[in-house]
Amino acid sequence: MRTKTIKRYTNETKIELSLNVDGSGQAVAETGCGFLDHMLTLFSAHGKFDLDVKCAGDVNVDYHHTVEDVAICLGKAFSEALGDMRGITRYADITLPMDEALMLCAVDISGRAHLSCGLRFPTQKVGDFDTELVAEFLLAFVRSSHITLHIKQLDGSNSHHIAEACFKSLARALSSAAALNDAEKGRIPSTKGVL
Repeated sequence: MRTKTIKRYTNETKIELSLNVDGSGQAVAETGCGFLDHMLTLFSAHGKFDLDVKCAGDVNVDYHHTVEDVAICLGKAFSEALGDMRGITRYADITLPMDEALMLCAVDISGRAHLSCGLRFPTQKVGDFDTELVAEFLLAFVRSSHITLHIKQLDGSNSHHIAEACFKSLARALSSAAALNDAEKGRIPSTKGVL
C-alpha cells in the first residue's frame, strides 16, 4: 500500500495528515474551514484516496495559512507515498463538467514543480472562504508534490461549482497518473531513469 503520514507543526498551524493513494475514497477532514473540508472530501472521493487530516490553524486571522499548509502536507504525502514512482502511469488528463462549470486538468508526475493555473472566479468569496485560496492551495500542493499541473477553466459562472470542478478534476487526473501501469513492468517512466 502506498501510504504516508505527515506531521507539520508551525506557529500558524498544527497538522496531522495521513494519505493512502490506493484507498477507497474515505475522508476525515477537520481543518477548521468548512469549505476546505468539503473540497478535501471531494478530492478523496473522486481520487479514491483515503485521507485523514486534522488541522488546528489560526483561522481567527483567516484561512490562508490553513489552506496553504494543508496543501503542503497533502502534496508531500502524495509524493512520498509514491516513492521512486516506479511503475506509475505518470501522465493523465481530464475534462470534467460540474453543472455549468467545465475544467480541463492535466498532470505529469514529473519530479518538477510547475503550475499553470487559469481560474476565473466571479465572486471573491464562497461563504467565508476566499476564492483566491484555491490557487494558493494548488501552488502549495504542486511545490511540495513536485508535479506539473495545468488547470484551465473552460466555462463556469458559479464560484462553488468552479472550485468543485477544480478539486474533482485534480483528484481524477492524479489518480489516473499515479495508477500502476502493467505496461511499465515496474520501470520508472522516464528515459532519464529517475523522476
